[in-house]
Amino acid sequence: MNKRELTAYVFPGQGSQWVGMAHDIYESSIQAREVFEEADSSLGFALSRLCFEGSQDVLRQTINAQPAILTVSTAYLRAGVQLNDKATLPSFVAGHSLGEYTALVAAQVLTFKDALYLARERGRLMQEAGERNPGGMLAIIGLDEMAVRAVCDTTGIQIANINCPGQIVVSGPAHLLTQATELAKAKGAQRVIPLQVSGAFHSHLMEPAVEGMSHAISTLTFRDATIPIIANTTALPLTSAPALRAELLSQLLNCVQWQKSIEHMIKEGVTTFVEIGPGQVLTGLIKRISSKEVKAISIENDNHRSDNS
Repeated sequence: MNKRELTAYVFPGQGSQWVGMAHDIYESSIQAREVFEEADSSLGFALSRLCFEGSQDVLRQTINAQPAILTVSTAYLRAGVQLNDKATLPSFVAGHSLGEYTALVAAQVLTFKDALYLARERGRLMQEAGERNPGGMLAIIGLDEMAVRAVCDTTGIQIANINCPGQIVVSGPAHLLTQATELAKAKGAQRVIPLQVSGAFHSHLMEPAVEGMSHAISTLTFRDATIPIIANTTALPLTSAPALRAELLSQLLNCVQWQKSIEHMIKEGVTTFVEIGPGQVLTGLIKRISSKEVKAISIENDNHRSDNS
């Protein structure tokens, strides 16, 4: 492999979940089965059953979706499902929002058990923050960042995810999102899509979750990353444990810079991205971000809807 032809692993976030995900790898891989068994034991309930045969409405709840996606992604990772079945070690890892926690497992910053605990706490605290500060999220399709920022400045909402050219997600209180929808359409948005989430993620409305997450993070051992992790909030590589702790708190309130994250890795020589986890949302985004000949592969090929928040 040319020294500039590198591989990156990317991990999906909330919204990628679907009932039945990873059942095939659970049946075929001892390593994957062990991940689900550890999750069931650690959480004290059958997360595996919820993933394989539960109610979609229950699985979609933030408190359940976040540990479920982390578990499924880790199961695929541990099963050794890798590019062309070769042991291709990544030069970078990155995760979209909740997916950043799977990246921490992949880079050996956290044990799976500790990351699972944090994901469950994050889901619980974010769900509670959404109940305390009601709000939602919109995907704005067909406007550039400058136009969306103008919508935010006018209405008082925030940009939550910059996913790819022409796809930006915003967060805010429901009444302001209604104003934002009208204004975005007036500015020429092709579509404005409400996302099925329980709060205004990656905005100041998640502030009530910060104290609880800070406490949860402080109880765990973080190690320096063995693989650089591209941070959601800066799109730059992090390896030190203190910086990664701070990143997990920062990303609760701030924008996920996914487009810039992918662009940074491409600039550093990444030519192949492997999406490890449920769905293929990130694979689609990468193909829309890159104007170059980069390869994006999804481990899981089943089609389903995703909000990826």
